[in-house]
Amino acid sequence: MNEKYLEALAQYDLTVESVKKGRSGYICETSLGTTLLSEYRGTQKRLEFESQVLGQVRTAGLERVDDYIRTIQGELVSVSEDGTRYVLKSWFTDRECNIRDRREVRQAVSWIGRLHRILRGIGWQEDWNLGSIMVGPMESEMRRHNQEMKRARNYIKNKRSKSDLERCILENFDPFYEQAEAACEGLNRLRQTESSAPLFLCHGNLDHHHVLIDGENVAIIEFHKMHMGDPMEDLYYFMRKVMEKNEWNMGLGQEMLAAYDRIQPLSGAERERLYYLFLYPEKYWKQVNFYYNANKAWIPERNIEKLKNLQRQLPDREKFLAKIRQE
Repeated sequence: MNEKYLEALAQYDLTVESVKKGRSGYICETSLGTTLLSEYRGTQKRLEFESQVLGQVRTAGLERVDDYIRTIQGELVSVSEDGTRYVLKSWFTDRECNIRDRREVRQAVSWIGRLHRILRGIGWQEDWNLGSIMVGPMESEMRRHNQEMKRARNYIKNKRSKSDLERCILENFDPFYEQAEAACEGLNRLRQTESSAPLFLCHGNLDHHHVLIDGENVAIIEFHKMHMGDPMEDLYYFMRKVMEKNEWNMGLGQEMLAAYDRIQPLSGAERERLYYLFLYPEKYWKQVNFYYNANKAWIPERNIEKLKNLQRQLPDREKFLAKIRQE
């Protein structure tokens, strides 16, 4: 093993039993249990913020989160002789949530509800005054994406000869762009009518990769994008990934909403925000944006198939959207 990792591990009050290379760093079996040692390029203040919040989350009963471990000197960062900075945190070897297993999906959403219920009870602290903690409204990002879609559409329209992908983008553009505009306008209207709506701590990057399951045990990891915002964005992000992979299955969508609602009841305003988040054609924007910024001399055939698949799934997606709005 590289000597600088050994230098970092030596700064913690633990015994290392084994080490293996993982995707995010070094997975270490230690006297404190399984841990992950990884390089860190962020700020000390950001780490202190995460550590304070995760400590409160664990105290509140959700113990399976990847909290940080301090060095013998009480620091959150260890530094090797060459100046490389590391963090060590508790880790889990459970597998990622299987988004094609309905039971696991319901289980994951229930735990997301538990996490949100705890995070809602953690108040803002003045020493958390970091730019990375306050995230702008989602509709601002949507407006940028809308402009990107229009630029791509105008570029394609002005081309004399068009590829299969470019024709596919133009054929599908109007219905998806109309949804994009309606989602942006809807969220903006809600924000104006709910100007005093409180913000809460959110995970910030909550997908099936960050919810680990081992039987009845669930762990939620990777809080490096945690911020003050709308918890519905967390729920939407997880649910959208699941729904895309399951052909916008109406029954599964309702099961996820019910599983969350049992733990953390959804208000009418939250359901409406969730509706507009789902209304935005995120995957269509991604495909258009990929095309516009890629080498246009060669576009993989699978990208055309992805666009056709989005068009094929549109009726089921719209049925799910209508169901959210009814409830």
